[in-house]
Amino acid sequence: MAKTSQAAGLHRASLPKLHDLDAALELMYYGWRGMTLEADEYLAKQGLSRPHHRILYVVARRPDIAIGSLIEILGISKQALNRPLNLLLERKLLTSKRAPEQHRSKLLRLTEAGRRIEQKASDHERKVLREAFDRAGASGAAAWMAVMGAIADNN
Repeated sequence: MAKTSQAAGLHRASLPKLHDLDAALELMYYGWRGMTLEADEYLAKQGLSRPHHRILYVVARRPDIAIGSLIEILGISKQALNRPLNLLLERKLLTSKRAPEQHRSKLLRLTEAGRRIEQKASDHERKVLREAFDRAGASGAAAWMAVMGAIADNN
């Protein structure tokens, strides 16, 4: 697939190294961009972006999640959630209902359209991961999972 910007064409090895871990940092940055490129292009065609996908991804895995829990999982503020969440609700990709036990709390759930968009965007990312894991082999995939798990545990 063609790169969509001049920055996307910048080869990761062309940046000067200021620290011995810079190569690993670049792989994180460029790897993330490589993994999300097709998903982000698909989302853009839907009038959505990465924050929308993150919300859909979490809600797909936690139906009837409270907005407060979603904020906690995403690690963002109410203000940061407000705009993308409202768009998803307006576009009827999510539903919101009051929690029966806590009337001040709203519970979110994907609609069928929201489920399709989340599935397709995540499928693009899973495809990239599957191809990379196949190239790296089982031990490489296990090592990547261990490194990413250690990084994720920093939260």
